[in-house]
Amino acid sequence: MATVEIAALVQFRGDEARGVAGISREGDAFALAGASSTLELARQAAESGCGLGALASQRVGDRIDLSQVTLLTAIDHPDPAHLTVSGTGLTHLGSAEGRDRMHQAAAAGQATDSMRMFLIGEAGGKPAEGSAGAQPEWFYKGDGSTLVATGEALPLPAFARDGGEEPEIAGIYVIGRDGRPMRLGFALGNEFSDHVTERENYLWLAHSKLRHAALGPELRLGDFPGDVRGTSRILRDDTILWEKPFATGEANMTHTIANLEHHHFKYAHFRRPGDVHVHFFGTATASFADGVATREGDVFEIEAEPFRLPLRNRLVRSADEGLARVTAL
Repeated sequence: MATVEIAALVQFRGDEARGVAGISREGDAFALAGASSTLELARQAAESGCGLGALASQRVGDRIDLSQVTLLTAIDHPDPAHLTVSGTGLTHLGSAEGRDRMHQAAAAGQATDSMRMFLIGEAGGKPAEGSAGAQPEWFYKGDGSTLVATGEALPLPAFARDGGEEPEIAGIYVIGRDGRPMRLGFALGNEFSDHVTERENYLWLAHSKLRHAALGPELRLGDFPGDVRGTSRILRDDTILWEKPFATGEANMTHTIANLEHHHFKYAHFRRPGDVHVHFFGTATASFADGVATREGDVFEIEAEPFRLPLRNRLVRSADEGLARVTAL
């Protein structure tokens, strides 16, 4: 077989086992030999000194029909506790507008903390190469157990006051044996949040972000394009309730990807060898800002170039577990 240049990776589960497929630049999918997960393939690439895309291109096998298998998240870890899901906010041009409207009443005409954070990033989020720029807003979402794949239900906790989509791109990273973060690529994601809780008091941002998130199946390799355009929509009873284009990539951001990466991985405990990180880069588009109140059964759909595979999840409310009680040992 002629050499096939692999542009993206997909994890899947077939009838008997899971595997990894490579997607060519032409959009064809091929089973890859020698690894059953993206993480395993990435570790092999790191050990061999070969780039992930180059190694994938060497492992190309038979064509595979991705519609006949179950698509998994773009990355996972056999021990979910060793996968950190985090993100940055107020990083996109226009991202402060919706957040600012939430807090204007409390600010009594003064610049809100959200707007100030956005302006700090606008002024210093794109430093000269080799320099550290302004710190972004940062938040923790959970570990690997909080990620759901396309087609799976997106759980809404019984105590949640809102379940709103946030169409974003996430960087996917593995920490090498030497503690060096290695970026594998990028994936499409829905950084799901509780905007009603956040609106009531911005100090509850941490609570609003402690939710599941959906991660697309497709890991795009290489540098991320500077200008990415996509569409986010909500379907209710198979009818489009809300739909809007979104833009991401550095051309539409107040920070460089490198600056966001620096301010995440500057913390030594995020450089633990063997760990995986999924880091959401933010968005300027959310249905909540347009007055949409989601409800159980709504379906979120997110698609964007250059991703060939969309992300689709149904909102399902979880059972009420009641008061969290602690017992003495």
